[in-house]
Amino acid sequence: MEEGLKLLAAGLAIGLGAIGPGIGVGILAGKALEAIGRNPEAEAKIRTNMVLGIAFAEAIAIYALVVALILKFV
Repeated sequence: MEEGLKLLAAGLAIGLGAIGPGIGVGILAGKALEAIGRNPEAEAKIRTNMVLGIAFAEAIAIYALVVALILKFV
């Protein structure tokens, strides 16, 4: 029973931990495309900031993955 609970906790950790970054990346990319559409001359600067923001958001999902792996194997 304890093993089943550990697997459930690991699944919830990665599942819930990936929802926030997934939504954040979607909103970030959508707003960046909207900004590029309004001001095409600023595309390079907008794209650079978008990629940096996506990298930070994905780092949170990686932390959730690490927590899920710790829960599963410890």
